[in-house]
Amino acid sequence: MRIFTLIWCGQLASSMGSYMTFFALTLWTWEQTESATALALITFCLQLSQIPTTLFAGLVVDRFNRKHLMLFGDAINAVATCVVGFLHLTQQLQIWHLYLVAAIAGSFMQIQVLAYQASMAVIVPKSQYTRANAMGATVHYGSTIVGPALAGSLYPAIGLSGIIGIDLTTFGIAFLTLLAAPIPNPVSPSKPSSGQREPLTRQLTFGLRHILRQPSLKALLLLSAMFTFAHDLGATVSQPMILARSGGDAQVLASVSAAAGVGGVAGAVIISLWGGPKQRIRGVLGGMLGAGLSKMVFGLGRSLPVWVPAQVSSSLNFPLLGSCRGALWMESVTPQIQGRIFSAKSLVFQIASLGAVVCAGPLADQVFEPAMQTGAIAVPFLTTLFGRGAGSGMAIMYTFCSLGLVLVAIWGMFNPYLKRFDASSDTSSTDSQPVPGQS
Repeated sequence: MRIFTLIWCGQLASSMGSYMTFFALTLWTWEQTESATALALITFCLQLSQIPTTLFAGLVVDRFNRKHLMLFGDAINAVATCVVGFLHLTQQLQIWHLYLVAAIAGSFMQIQVLAYQASMAVIVPKSQYTRANAMGATVHYGSTIVGPALAGSLYPAIGLSGIIGIDLTTFGIAFLTLLAAPIPNPVSPSKPSSGQREPLTRQLTFGLRHILRQPSLKALLLLSAMFTFAHDLGATVSQPMILARSGGDAQVLASVSAAAGVGGVAGAVIISLWGGPKQRIRGVLGGMLGAGLSKMVFGLGRSLPVWVPAQVSSSLNFPLLGSCRGALWMESVTPQIQGRIFSAKSLVFQIASLGAVVCAGPLADQVFEPAMQTGAIAVPFLTTLFGRGAGSGMAIMYTFCSLGLVLVAIWGMFNPYLKRFDASSDTSSTDSQPVPGQS
């Protein structure tokens, strides 16, 4: 785990800086527009650009040096951050600049993420897959604690440009630690002769065809895609909902973000020490169910005394969900083809997430919010639970999405193909090492 831990430390530093910048950009965008759609469009542009890249990313990751691809991705992200900082310093930054930069950065980010995921299998023993995925979750949730808290306190003093400067420093730390880490490429299978070379279309669809041929993987992909759509539909309006209900209070938003980090780090630490459940599909489904129930409580809340504990409870489930799901994919796919398989599943997740993001902003701004504030939704118990003030429509939308997460988990519990993962867990080795040539 030493090589993985070295890379992990650098990514933790970089992620904290990135969360600071994202939080500051959220505040800046809300100050300019007070629009949920404007915030959603940043995510939309980021994800839309990833879809065409993902079509080729799997082939790229399986054929080229994965360490070089990760370094290249870090460099592109640093350049994109510099562009935003320069535009802000020269007072030329506009909303559409963020859309463009997000689209450019997203194109290269997907290759970097896939290279990182596919590299884990060759530097981490199979028995540590769940633990390594849980440690990866601490990067996200630890940054959720520190990043928004620092950005919320520093933003009034140093502004967006100062926070971007901190972000660039953390990029440098990540780049240097990655440069120092030896990451071997797995031994590739022998290439077919030129006369037997597959058409490009078959190469690009290899990952999806491989998944669809295996009923359990196909069921896991469908389960995750449905969860992603329902989750991201609600998550896209969560920050505008909080800002609307708190009068645009940055400290309230930072507190909720920090609560998410506390829950996530606690969950990730537990999984890292425990190693996760032996029957990992139960961890996936249990995490989905717990997250959905907690988010329903969050949507019903109107202030920090409800939001904070509900957010902690929700985030506590995601390291269990994510680490068990990641371990299932890593165990079910050989390292030599993980780039293409992970690319295919990422593409499906991106399409589901993009569909959610596209719907979220207009639904919030043009349907739910106006309906609640004008009284068009005249259901008594809804107005009693959510009120009619700013953010009440988004709260209804968020709560319904959370209910969707619960229903997805229940569907998964009764899916016979997902139950096969339990059987395979009983017969798989718990202490196997990477194969020769992979470490």
